[in-house]
Amino acid sequence: MKDDDSRCRLYLITPPRLEPRMFADTLARALDAGDVACVQLRLKDAEDDALLRAIEALRPVAQKRDVAFLMNDRPDLAAVTGCDGVHVGQQDTPYAEARATVGPDAIVGVTCHDSIHLAMTAAEAGADYVAFGAFFPTSTKEARFHATIELLEDWSTAMVVPCVAIGGITPENCAPLVRAGADFLAVVSSVWDAPDGPAAAVQRFNAAIDAAR
Repeated sequence: MKDDDSRCRLYLITPPRLEPRMFADTLARALDAGDVACVQLRLKDAEDDALLRAIEALRPVAQKRDVAFLMNDRPDLAAVTGCDGVHVGQQDTPYAEARATVGPDAIVGVTCHDSIHLAMTAAEAGADYVAFGAFFPTSTKEARFHATIELLEDWSTAMVVPCVAIGGITPENCAPLVRAGADFLAVVSSVWDAPDGPAAAVQRFNAAIDAAR
């Protein structure tokens, strides 16, 4: 269970396709709507020029609001563009290489799927957080791994390194994850594709997090 003074927070991942300058306004409205800890830029198929344009447009929006801005799987770009850190997957840049690239003070998070072993390895190496999922069906990417509530409970009970829950999370289904000890809820479509807009979705998530505590 989470301590009373340790509140679960939102971790926003960008949609897989976006026009940077238009999306900057959408991002600003979402961040102004409620508590968000982090924004991860995840554009898997984009060329470097497109990634640089996206970073230039979006990083200031997040950092101006004291929201960490992370790059997905590109520690080299994160290091030279002023991002706060990088997130790497098991098939991406190895943790040690990512850490060496971004430096000791940057954030480095690691995808650990449904594996306590992978998470412990990452934590012992120095990762700032580990990410578990998918917890629910998701249309954002093919979910080959399925994490459990018990995994979150075991991790939050035994370890101090923060954990991120990801995969099909909505305001309606997030309560068990919050109560199990997730430090962050990583969300994509449930915010950006919300019928009443991302800002309203951020408000609903924060209300659901508070209600679940």
